[in-house]
Amino acid sequence: MLRRIAGPEPVAGVTRFVRANGYGVLVSLIVAAAARFLSEHYGAPPMLMALLLGIALHFLAEEGPCVEGIAFASRTVLRIGVALLGVRISLELMLDLGAELIATVVAAVICTILFGLLGARLLGRGWRFGLLTGGAVAICGASAAIAISAVLPKNEHSERNLIFTVLAITVLSTVAMICYPILGRSLGLDDPGIGLFLGGTIHDVAQVVGAGFSVSESAGEVATLVKLIRVAMLAPVVVVISLTVRRQAGAGAAGGPRPPLLPGFVAGFLALAALNSAGMIPTPFLSALAGLSGWALLTAIAAVGMRTSLRRIVDVGGQAIALLLAESLFIAVFVLAGLALLEG
Repeated sequence: MLRRIAGPEPVAGVTRFVRANGYGVLVSLIVAAAARFLSEHYGAPPMLMALLLGIALHFLAEEGPCVEGIAFASRTVLRIGVALLGVRISLELMLDLGAELIATVVAAVICTILFGLLGARLLGRGWRFGLLTGGAVAICGASAAIAISAVLPKNEHSERNLIFTVLAITVLSTVAMICYPILGRSLGLDDPGIGLFLGGTIHDVAQVVGAGFSVSESAGEVATLVKLIRVAMLAPVVVVISLTVRRQAGAGAAGGPRPPLLPGFVAGFLALAALNSAGMIPTPFLSALAGLSGWALLTAIAAVGMRTSLRRIVDVGGQAIALLLAESLFIAVFVLAGLALLEG
């Protein structure tokens, strides 16, 4: 009788969830909306704006009614955003680029991640940081950093390293968006060649599109398609990392909890990519899901920023900046060398 008066259990569960997380999720969404406004009116990268605004509101994540919701947004909402990235992948469009070009881009992604691991070891940084920065540079910038961070084992530096990587990678992407088209022209590349160079080297999707179409329509189309190949590498890379971490966790703690074989957000990414490749998602839904993905990732980055102290970011040090720069230079040289071989 008392249970009937209190209402159905699902309704009570939703009420508890909203009370616990509503304020934090709402404030994260407001920061994301402010970041989008600043981006649209002043041309600043939205991820960068969300990070900076979030860091300025760090006190909200220390105590008060927003703490749980900010933590929820920084974990669950970011996984939803990464899963929805799958709607951008279309196998048919990527195959139009040809096997040799696809192989070149895939090799660039793999070698850049390996270079990141090697560079982190030489600089005395942990393997987690090498994977995080190498994957972000190699695949799709901030989105890749978020996805990789979600499956890496956590330590006291995890959030600091993530926020530093997203901040640095966004700045580098913006610089590349301005400089790389000029560099491509100075190297004598034609429009498709510049598109390949831009799509294979610039970190974030938005900056790739901006740089490509600033050159020409054909350069923008090639750059976008090449970038999608790198985005498509996100799922297999995260799966490999997840399996490796799971194996290590199983070897180190028999009987303890092990990470899932395939993270749910990766399964969602693959499912949406398969549905899109099969043409089973109507065009209006594609646009809606792509927009929802952008909002989810922006909200999550705002939450991650609120959970990170500026002082902890500064503690990362100059070696971390040097590693990111080296990784960016490595993938640029690799793609240019691959382009020279393809044209030869």
